[in-house]
This record gives sequence, structure tokens and C-alpha cells, in this order.
Amino acid sequence: MKASPYRVLLVASHPVQYASPQFRLMAQHPRLEIQVAYCSLHGAKRGMDRGFGIEVAWDTPLLDGYPWTHVANWSPSPGLGRFLGLFNPGLWKLVRRGPFDAVAVFTGYTCMSFWMVAAAAKTKGMALLFVTDAHDLESRNGSSWKARLKGWFWPALFRLADVVIVPSSGSSALMRSLGLAPERVVTTPYVVDNDWWEQQAALVNVTQVRPGWGIPEDATVTVFCAKLQPWKRPQDLLEAFAEAAVPGSYLIFAGEGPLREQLEARARVLGAAERVRFLGFVNQSGLPSVYRACDVLVLPSEYEPFGVVVNEAMLCGLPAIVSDRVGARYDLVEEGKTGFVFPCGDAKALSRALHELLSDRARLGRLGEMASRRMERWSPRQNLDAFVTAVERAVALRRATS
Repeated sequence: MKASPYRVLLVASHPVQYASPQFRLMAQHPRLEIQVAYCSLHGAKRGMDRGFGIEVAWDTPLLDGYPWTHVANWSPSPGLGRFLGLFNPGLWKLVRRGPFDAVAVFTGYTCMSFWMVAAAAKTKGMALLFVTDAHDLESRNGSSWKARLKGWFWPALFRLADVVIVPSSGSSALMRSLGLAPERVVTTPYVVDNDWWEQQAALVNVTQVRPGWGIPEDATVTVFCAKLQPWKRPQDLLEAFAEAAVPGSYLIFAGEGPLREQLEARARVLGAAERVRFLGFVNQSGLPSVYRACDVLVLPSEYEPFGVVVNEAMLCGLPAIVSDRVGARYDLVEEGKTGFVFPCGDAKALSRALHELLSDRARLGRLGEMASRRMERWSPRQNLDAFVTAVERAVALRRATS
């Protein structure tokens, strides 16, 4: 084991509210000396979020408590999610001249800067770690040719890394199916700041939240917390909720997006509008109150590499009903104990699960308690310990092959 701390460069596309707490913990770990390099500061200040369709400024600190730098983006058309949207030539110099033992790339291979960092690390002989949350080969739009292309391309892509970091057992299984040796895949649980969520949840007075929504205190409440985007499939939940028709039940949509008007109109057609509430965009500090005032989370997505809203809801004492396309199902949603899993797009199966839970308040409470206990074994500390293991292993493998 290396006596001094491992010097690690973390290259990320932009600040994310889920990653910042982990970066702070890494900065405090005696085995790590980190530097975060951001390709963009999107999200750190107010700006248009294309998914929500509105301007967003997160109300939790994203850049405090750890060392970071912003590497200038020279793209003629800057933005996230496009290959040439992130073009940061300064990363080459940062990797090549920096005193780092390893570099971990969080940007994803679909941007130019990913390849720049990988090439710089390889030519320097530095340990290289890739981070991916994929748990299958499917694309977000369901394109079959993209899935076939991934099946051909990904084995070569991920073998470029000394170690691949994944957030779930589903992602780990995918990497092994692509031919990666088990020692080159490390699972770092995809986590949120558990302590913050539990502390904030404990402060919520549910009797003060529900009246603001026009919902009775004794109602059972389902919550959807995500962007109202097609691949999140909020329409499936609306149809299932209306069909379940459990007396005294309500549905909350916490999120904004292009499907809102369509959902509102469909709720009226289904005769469920009086039991459906649209909260719009809810910032981070307001979410604990939303979860605590509800009874069950539903995430019906057709594309969801993980789904950290499941973490958030379970930390607030809610069980989760998720589709079989949600990555969190592998490790957090245990059938009949912390929630249920249904086939994506099967609104009738979702309706049956909702009817079963919303009709049994005592069972809802038991599943919520088990969900809270599950999160004790899916924590930032476990994530951090696994990350240190990943770095140690990557450095050792790189030295062995050198």
C-alpha cells in the first residue's frame, strides 16, 4: 500500500448536486488527495435546464468543501450531451503535467473531452478509471442499432481503463458480461448525502405540508419526483393511479417538463384531476418535505441508469415502486419488502401494485421502515471506501502492466 495519499484527478462534465457531497468526503479522506476538474459550470449558477424547460439554480452548495478548477471549454457550440459540446484542451496539459497517480473520468465517452483525458493518461502511463452507470445496452430512445453498436464497441472502450467504477450490481454484471475481469470492476454504491436527508426529513411537519396541497391528513399519497419527460413515463403512473381508484388516495407530480400540459389534460379526461396535484419544479431543500408528506414513490422510467430519487425517498421512509428499467432496483428495491418492481410500460401491473399498497396503510408503514433500514447499508461511507479500493487497484494494475 502506498504510504502517502493517492493524488487523484476527477474529471467531471459539470457540478452535480449528488456528487458534491462525495467530493467533500473524498477531500477529507487520509488516503486521497483530490482535484476536481469541471468541463463546464452548468448547474453551479442559474441557467436554463432543457429537461425541466425552466431556469434552475440549485439551492444547495455545489462547489464548497473540495478543491476544484474550471477548464475552459473551447467548443463553438458548448453544451452537455453532445460530442463537441465539451472541448476542453486544457485537460491535456492538466493530466500530462499534473502530479497525479490516477485520473477518474466522469464525463462519459460521448464527449470529446473524455477522449482527450483518456489519451493523455494513457500516453503518460497514469492509472485510468472510467465511471459508468449503465446496466444494459439499451439507449434512451430505444434504438436497436445503438444497442448493437454498444455491444460491439463497449468491450474495447472499457478495456482502455485499468478499473471501471459502477454504481450498482446491475452495472457490475453488465461489465462482466462484456468480458472485463472481476478485479477490474469496482462497485461504488450510488448514494446521496444520507445524513442530510435523514436530518431534514426528521424536521418535517406533515400536518403543515398537506393542507398546502389541499390533501387531507388521512389520505394515502403517491409521488412522482422527476422531470416530466417522455422517457420518465409519468403518463403510465397517471393511467395506473386512475385505474387503481383507491378511495382517499392522491397523486403528486413533483417536477416540471414538456409533458405537464398533456398530463393535466389527461387527468381531467380520466376524472382524476381532483386527486392529482402538480407542484412544478421543487428545489433540493424542498424535497424532504415532499417525500415525508407522501407514502410511496413511483418511478416508471423506460431509461434510468440508477434513479437516486429512490435513495432520497427511502431515506425519508417511503417504499418505492419502480419499473424494471430502473438501475436502483438491483440493490435497493427488494420485492415486497422495500417496494415493488413492475415491467416497464405495463400500466395494469403498476395499477395492481398501487392498489395493493394504497389499500393497506399498515403495510405501507412496514415497507417504509424496511426501506429506511436498507439505506443504512447503502451509504456515502461505503461509496468512499469502495472508491479508495478502486484507486488502489487501478494504480497497482497500471504499475504491474508497466
